[in-house]
Amino acid sequence: MNPAMRHVRPLLLLPGFALLTLPLMPVQQVLLWAWPAMAKRLPHWYHRKVARLLGINVIVKGERPGNGAAFIVANHVSWLDIIVLSAAAPVSFVAKREVAKWPLFGRLAKLQRTVFVDRDRRHTTGRERDEISERLKAGERIVLFPEGTSHTGLAVLPFRSSYFAAVHDPEIPVIPVTLAYKRRWGLPLLQREVASYAWYGDMDLPPHLWNAVAEGPLDVEVIFHAAETLSHAKDRKRLAAHAERTIREGLAHALHGG
Repeated sequence: MNPAMRHVRPLLLLPGFALLTLPLMPVQQVLLWAWPAMAKRLPHWYHRKVARLLGINVIVKGERPGNGAAFIVANHVSWLDIIVLSAAAPVSFVAKREVAKWPLFGRLAKLQRTVFVDRDRRHTTGRERDEISERLKAGERIVLFPEGTSHTGLAVLPFRSSYFAAVHDPEIPVIPVTLAYKRRWGLPLLQREVASYAWYGDMDLPPHLWNAVAEGPLDVEVIFHAAETLSHAKDRKRLAAHAERTIREGLAHALHGG
């Protein structure tokens, strides 16, 4: 990319993001009060528009979750995962509690009915699991990142199984999803380029957001694998292990062809 264009691109796109986002925030709040069914669908429409605006091409493979409850588990690469997954299907997320305090993005997370959890305080886990369970009982699609943190996008960290206990009904589909950041400007994404989009470790969010937008169009594969159930897996640890193995194999195949 022309270096000058790299600096101009965020200046052109981020005001468009603000113009799309800020007027819809009070609309979503009203929908949460008056029309909850539409409040579940608006974020899906909104994130499809955001993805198009930012040049994120979301390539969906496999069968998207149908109507009714689904517990979706995915590898975690970046804050971009929220845009990508929400553009792929109407979902809500499980996120760490500090996200709720982030300027703007914390408010957006609340408007999408995110379940906030404190992974460092074990005594709150039961209450948080119950909240996720109640949302599943209401027929919602909830996304969990079982690694507990974002990572490089080149590998999958071990899954934590504690929140799999929120799957109260042994027949609720648990859907592993692989997120594979594949191409930039239509060319294969090199390992050294992945950090432009993967957000992990002690990276500061504002400069990373600016740089990710500056880097240009991005292709991300969202691979919905076959659903598993607690009744088939027998217990939550086996269920988590199956999801981890499936996503890890899916990422290896997406990035390396095997």
